[in-house]
Amino acid sequence: MHKLEKHPGFNKVLGDGKMTLGLSFPLEGYRKSVPKMDMAVQVERAKLAEKMGFAALWARDIPLNDTVNFGDAGQMYDPWIFQSYIAAHTEEIALGMGSIITTFRHPIDIAKSAASLDRISDSRLLLGLATGDRPLEFDAYRVDKSRRAEIFRETFHVIKQLWNEDEPRISTEHVNIWTGDMLPKPTLRNIPVFVTGSSGQTHEWIAEHGDGWMTYPRARDMQDIFIGRWRQGSEIHKPFIQSLSLDLHEDPDYKPQQVHLGFKTGINHLKSYLQELEEMGVDHVMLGLKFSKRPVDEVIQEIGEEIIKK
Repeated sequence: MHKLEKHPGFNKVLGDGKMTLGLSFPLEGYRKSVPKMDMAVQVERAKLAEKMGFAALWARDIPLNDTVNFGDAGQMYDPWIFQSYIAAHTEEIALGMGSIITTFRHPIDIAKSAASLDRISDSRLLLGLATGDRPLEFDAYRVDKSRRAEIFRETFHVIKQLWNEDEPRISTEHVNIWTGDMLPKPTLRNIPVFVTGSSGQTHEWIAEHGDGWMTYPRARDMQDIFIGRWRQGSEIHKPFIQSLSLDLHEDPDYKPQQVHLGFKTGINHLKSYLQELEEMGVDHVMLGLKFSKRPVDEVIQEIGEEIIKK
């Protein structure tokens, strides 16, 4: 039994033992690095996703747009502000961070922002943490990339202590609290925290400390190995979450063609692929629709009707 079973966001996405589906912002297809991000459209699609039974909506923390090495600005808006806006326009769908960059944000600020969104959203927040990997951001923030793993560990432990304890005493490299307190506290004094990628940590550390693991799609045999290692490292069932880029073709029998970190395919192959992932032990799949050629509203509707609600 997972210690976060009473957390509404965790329970919505990971509570019934069945694999669930989420969507990553922006909820639109776009060819270059910068999406349109019409907010009225994003909100309407977020509401549609909730109506069609998607379990979560995910936002990314991308401080600067790296057009040379990455070519994707994500939802552009600060993830805390953006997801607070989405929280105000939805009711029960979980709100995921995939993921907040610990290297560039102070632990106290992360703890306070997360606790605030937890309160605002009635505990729908799922917090992914990562070290970051865009070289220009390390230069812009004047952070030594070689130290990102130790910064990650410090941040992880500090935010958990700030949420759980009243007037905590904390002395680390970046935090020195000897009086006072961080408010508000999360409703349950805890928020699900997922480690993204390795974040410079061992499998053993992630399995011991993380509430789940978020990673990337891989060849099926390789992903099966990763899931096996993950399951061996924890005494309880902790979630395994992966992303997947998708361009859903209107022909249901369209054979898969590779795109970056995913594929273009019809609904029938998508069904069988997701079934395989569930049988392997994947608990949640974050679908990214950047490569979508069809109107995203149609894609959300079709996945909802043909997969989620069946």
